[in-house]
Amino acid sequence: MPVDTPFLSLVIPAHNEESRLPATLEQVFAFLTLQNYAAEVIVVENGSTDRTLEIAQSFASRHTQLKVIHTDERGKGLAVKQGMLAARGAFRFFADADFSMPVSEINRFLPPALPDCDIVIASRETPGAVRYNEPFRRHLSGRIFNALIRLVVLPGLDDTQCGFKCFRARVAEEIFPRQTMPGWSFDVELLYIARRKGYRIKEIGIPWYFNPETKVSLVRDSLRMASDLFAIRRNARRGLYD
Repeated sequence: MPVDTPFLSLVIPAHNEESRLPATLEQVFAFLTLQNYAAEVIVVENGSTDRTLEIAQSFASRHTQLKVIHTDERGKGLAVKQGMLAARGAFRFFADADFSMPVSEINRFLPPALPDCDIVIASRETPGAVRYNEPFRRHLSGRIFNALIRLVVLPGLDDTQCGFKCFRARVAEEIFPRQTMPGWSFDVELLYIARRKGYRIKEIGIPWYFNPETKVSLVRDSLRMASDLFAIRRNARRGLYD
């Protein structure tokens, strides 16, 4: 491993996150100062109409570990892909900008806690997981959608949509270039590609706090993501993931 390779790259997609990003970055850097490994943080600001870019750049001027990428294109999937392909870490972790999982949980995704995993994903459903303050209607709709995911593309995974996932560098470098979906379904696509390539995926239960400011539309985005599941199957038949 080159001497300038960080142990961890933390990628945070950020679209119109001026209200949530400052607290998240404060937590992240407070956490990283306590670790005995080198890390980089990459904020990918995409298509914001508020002060997200300005806030991220202000933090970067005070933290040499922080890199800010700006793109005019919207889509969480696009932002994550760009950040993960720009990352240099031995382990590459992407996280929602609101950090609805305590930042201290990050080390549970990494060696020595998990020494042999290719991909580790946070789960709100596996043993040990706890959900806080989530409305029943949203929980129910999420479980229905995940049942469809298991039926159509990813049997055996309890929660593919939680926004915290960690990849070994070699795995990220193989599967992210094959990602085609720009929106909310991108992580289902990534895990599907990873399965086809034979990579091991482990779910770990986390404490997760519902944020009422979530940007996911219960109806509109659920319908779009359901359609994307069948697009993933079509893409596979066309050889796009080979």
